[in-house]
Amino acid sequence: MTAARLILKAALTALPTLLTAHAAPAVSTFGPLRNRAMPRLSGRGRPNHIALTFDDGPDPLSTPLFLRLLAERHIRATFFLLGREAQRSPGLVREIAAAGHEIGVHGWLHRPLVLRGPRATYADLARARDTVADITGLRPTLFRPPYGVMSTAAHLAAHRLGLTPVLWTCWGEDWTARATPESVHRTVTSDLDGGGTILLHDSDCTSAPGAWRSALGALPLILDTCEQRGYEVGRLHDHG
Repeated sequence: MTAARLILKAALTALPTLLTAHAAPAVSTFGPLRNRAMPRLSGRGRPNHIALTFDDGPDPLSTPLFLRLLAERHIRATFFLLGREAQRSPGLVREIAAAGHEIGVHGWLHRPLVLRGPRATYADLARARDTVADITGLRPTLFRPPYGVMSTAAHLAAHRLGLTPVLWTCWGEDWTARATPESVHRTVTSDLDGGGTILLHDSDCTSAPGAWRSALGALPLILDTCEQRGYEVGRLHDHG
């Protein structure tokens, strides 16, 4: 057997192991396991605080409505922005930052990172981070992967870029066409406890058209429930 064939055979033998190692962190997508075994990745914070987070923005149609509601309630949140959308609406990104909200990155495009190699993953995260930094003058330190699916390459790239991955403990399933403000509120609060992190979406760029309206309608109900339970609501930065 030639040296080339030996190398090819060795590569093919190792490939399943390499693929398994690359995809292994995707197990953190399973919420109950993540919430129990991975509190840092889940965004678990101090017991009297709830971190409020939004994904997929900014959207010039919907995001200003969320900002207005949050301002009326004197609440600051964390927005995980897509780099491409941030590039399209730099003024809106600056508005988010000027209101005191925290900005993290959600990648450049909403693509599953588990299907991308190390080089493409690093380039995606770096481009998103640098775009937000150029717009706001502040380098983001938080990262949330699209679909909440991590990979080994994503962990390594985030570490190299000074980004901390943060997922969530409860969500509203607000991206579907069947979602309503009532269903989003019910889904969020069924898993809500002190120290948790809420995931909502302020944009429908990867959701059913107009799906953000269910999140916007549910937001006052969610904030009321947090207040009734004695939870302070704020950014991940304030979460502990």
